[in-house]
Amino acid sequence: MRAGAESGWDFSSRWLRDTQSLTTIHTTDIVPVDLNSLMFAMERAIAARCRTAGDGACASAFTTRATQRRATIDRYLWQATTARYADWDLSTGKPTGSVNAAMLHPLFVGLASPAQAKAVAKTVRRSLVADGGLRTTTLKTGQQWDEPNGWAPLQWVAIAGLDANGEPALAKDIARRWIGTVGAAYAETGKMLEKYNIEQRTPGGGGEYPVQDGFGWTNGVASAILDRYRELAARDANPGK
Repeated sequence: MRAGAESGWDFSSRWLRDTQSLTTIHTTDIVPVDLNSLMFAMERAIAARCRTAGDGACASAFTTRATQRRATIDRYLWQATTARYADWDLSTGKPTGSVNAAMLHPLFVGLASPAQAKAVAKTVRRSLVADGGLRTTTLKTGQQWDEPNGWAPLQWVAIAGLDANGEPALAKDIARRWIGTVGAAYAETGKMLEKYNIEQRTPGGGGEYPVQDGFGWTNGVASAILDRYRELAARDANPGK
């Protein structure tokens, strides 16, 4: 339970043996694709800083770590037959069956090949794009990090990752759908919210607590999207155009 909370996805069918039962959570058996992607990015960043500081040994060590992590991600987490990155279950020695938005982190940090990025984009179009943005998973479980909820940071990971990997149209489409959801919920409630139901473009639900008002990452991602795609702001200001 603590590991699931620390993952940020508290809670999700990603961590469950029985996707409908929180009592089967086994987060510490799961090797997550998003965590390992972010560690790859961290290792490359440390290597770059070490080079700038003239510390060749440090730069070499962290470059090696990043190279090894990328190879291991390709070996265990990349699933060519299902065109996705997947979490790895240490207890079974197999990838999990969860199709979820974490698969976009390798694109976001720049470790996916062009072929991998193209394959992931196809899976995203087929399974994760909803009317109101990017689905978190494809399962409805009552957990808040599952369908039908969408979360701002995952929208940005997808938008930035796809745009940087030859999929600008899909990136902009997700941005348009998400801004439409945020705008519709704001018109209804007068609030920016922690999470949204992206099937109905309404406030999100599920989980262990009421939906939170605010909300830092929603505000930040909405601002970043409108900075990147200024025409979406103009369209919202002139809905008839």
